[in-house]
Amino acid sequence: MGTTDPRVDAYIARSAPFARPVLTHIRKAVHTGCPDVEETMKWSFPHFVYKGMLCSMASFKAHCAFGFWKGSLLKDSVGSARSDDAMGQFGRITSIDDLPASTQLVALVRKATALNDQGVKVVRRKTAPKAPPIIPADFLKLLRGKKKALAAFTASSPSHQREYLDWFSEARTVETRERRMATALEWISEGKGRNWKYEKKA
Repeated sequence: MGTTDPRVDAYIARSAPFARPVLTHIRKAVHTGCPDVEETMKWSFPHFVYKGMLCSMASFKAHCAFGFWKGSLLKDSVGSARSDDAMGQFGRITSIDDLPASTQLVALVRKATALNDQGVKVVRRKTAPKAPPIIPADFLKLLRGKKKALAAFTASSPSHQREYLDWFSEARTVETRERRMATALEWISEGKGRNWKYEKKA
C-alpha cells in the first residue's frame, strides 16, 4: 500500500492557485497508476518513489512541471511536449489541459512502474573530458624564464590554468595582456590561483 506525505499536502497548499488543481491531479494519477508509490520531498519539491525514483512534480510562479525519472525511456509515449525551459517531459504546465488525458497519464505511470519492477537502468551519457589547455607561446616563453612559476603552473589543475589563460585572452590591448601575464607570473610563483583574492582562507 502506498503512502502520502503531509509535506506534499503543505507544498500543494502553498502553491499558486492555478497550480493546486494541477498538482492534485498529477498526484492522483500517480497513486492510481502505482498504488504502492511512496511520497517524499527531495530538493524542496515532491517526489514519488517505487523501487527507486519514479517521478516528481513542482510548481513555480507561472507554471508547473512533471517528469518521470526514466523519462528518456518513455519519450515515445510522452509525445513532443518537452520544453528546454522547463523540467520534466511535459513542458510548462499551466492547467490540467496541458497534461495528457487522465487515462493516458495513468498509463504512463504504469509504464514507469513496470520499468522499475524490471530494474531497467537509464544509460547516462558520459561527457568527454576536456582537452588540456594550450599554453600560448608568449606566456610559455615567460614561464620558461621563471622555473618556480613553470613548475607551479604545470602542476596546477587544468581549471586553474584556464582561469589564467582566459584572463589573458580577455585583454583588449597588447599592453593589458602583457601586464596581466607579468602579474600572473608573480602570483603563480607564490602559489596563488587567478582568483586568490576571493578564495576563502582556511
